[in-house]
Amino acid sequence: MEVLYIICFFIIGLVFGSFFCCLGLRLSRGESFIKGRSVCDKCHHSLAWYDLIPLFSYIILRGRCRYCKEKVSLLNPFIEIVTAILFALSYYSFGFSLELVLALFLVALSMIVFSSDLTYMIIPDEVIIFFSVAIMILEFLLGGFKELLLSLGSGIALFFFMFLLMKLGNALFKKESLGGGDVKLFFVLGLVIDPFLGLVTIFLASFIALPVSLYLLYKNKEHMIPFGPFILIAFLIVFFSKVTTSDIFEFLILF
Repeated sequence: MEVLYIICFFIIGLVFGSFFCCLGLRLSRGESFIKGRSVCDKCHHSLAWYDLIPLFSYIILRGRCRYCKEKVSLLNPFIEIVTAILFALSYYSFGFSLELVLALFLVALSMIVFSSDLTYMIIPDEVIIFFSVAIMILEFLLGGFKELLLSLGSGIALFFFMFLLMKLGNALFKKESLGGGDVKLFFVLGLVIDPFLGLVTIFLASFIALPVSLYLLYKNKEHMIPFGPFILIAFLIVFFSKVTTSDIFEFLILF
């Protein structure tokens, strides 16, 4: 039965992954995600329902538009498969619980922001506001008013730390070093993890981003890359590993 549930969450994740990708891209373009048909980015032909079956349509059409035969972006199938894996991992890690609901919301936030920031270097404010409210409600249900206050304190602390880091980076490099969306994103993440784990997330995100940045700089002379996806990769690693500040301190003491 457990395996069946994991498979179900995987399939549900495929479906929602397609929606999250669409949502991130449409919000970044200022388009409605409720109205309007999906279209090919190249020929702008409206897509039929059988062109939009998560992952399978991409495989059957061999990564090309049915109508203009141009290659379509890998972003959609990538977000779909990653969301499916993370939905299944969420159930495996937390079972049927409020923690599972929190995990699914965090996966949704991550995939929407990943899509929008990677494509347009934008993290929509609507996404930040919606998930901030949703996560605060879940934190209250999980731990009461005290837990909510602690979460708010952590979120505010990480927000101001990132804000100061952005101002320092801008002054040092004489250009934008961090986007405002990255700073706001850390408020949301801070509602879930404490300030120390937030610092661990920043360090891990920078570590992951470094080789990618060096490669892009060498290959395309690209000086600007979206940092949001790396923040979210690092955050998901910290969150699903269930590591705590105490665990890290104990590890450091041993060495």
